[in-house]
Amino acid sequence: MSGTPISAPVPAPDALELAALLCSRVCHDLISPVGAIVNGLEVLDDSPKQEDREFALDLIRKSARTASARLQFCRLAFGAAGSAGAQIDLGDAQNMARGHLEDDKTKIAWNLPRILLPKNKVKLLLNMLVIAQQTIPRGGVLTVDAVGEGDAIGFRVAASGLNARTQNNIVDMLSGVHTGSIDAHAVQPYYTRLLAQACGFSVSLAPEGETVVVTAS
Repeated sequence: MSGTPISAPVPAPDALELAALLCSRVCHDLISPVGAIVNGLEVLDDSPKQEDREFALDLIRKSARTASARLQFCRLAFGAAGSAGAQIDLGDAQNMARGHLEDDKTKIAWNLPRILLPKNKVKLLLNMLVIAQQTIPRGGVLTVDAVGEGDAIGFRVAASGLNARTQNNIVDMLSGVHTGSIDAHAVQPYYTRLLAQACGFSVSLAPEGETVVVTAS
């Protein structure tokens, strides 16, 4: 019988591979600002011109702030974030999200109460924000709302911006129907699904009118 072959699911990464992929993901986020700091220091070493030195110092300051914000965000979104069973203040999560994701093009409308939540729920929310931000490459607004309340509280992140769009590989990764390999680029939505499962949730990415919405409930 002839026909189109069906792709077999790719085995999930084991614990060691998952740890390595997440480390690669974090390093990818930090390479750009750290490299800019190195470039600024090289200009300070090589150029006696005052305007060059002022440019280099400004580059170093901005890049150091960016690297610090990304490190703090990644520590909470991907790291241990305290002991098992630890709870995290949503106000702290908001500050880290703004420091990492907000810029001249992208803003966050945060409509969540300042409460303590289990660390995996907060990690899930931060990863959802990263996914939502990727759907508006030209910038826009990320609106964060609660779904439900109390112990069952979930999250909804709506991304609105020019040409907001979904990516099929991320949709599939979140739903668990992907058949491709999981690399350092795909590990973040894969990890988001693992976090949602640990919280007893399912997570999805779908267009709603002119916005793209990530929901976990």
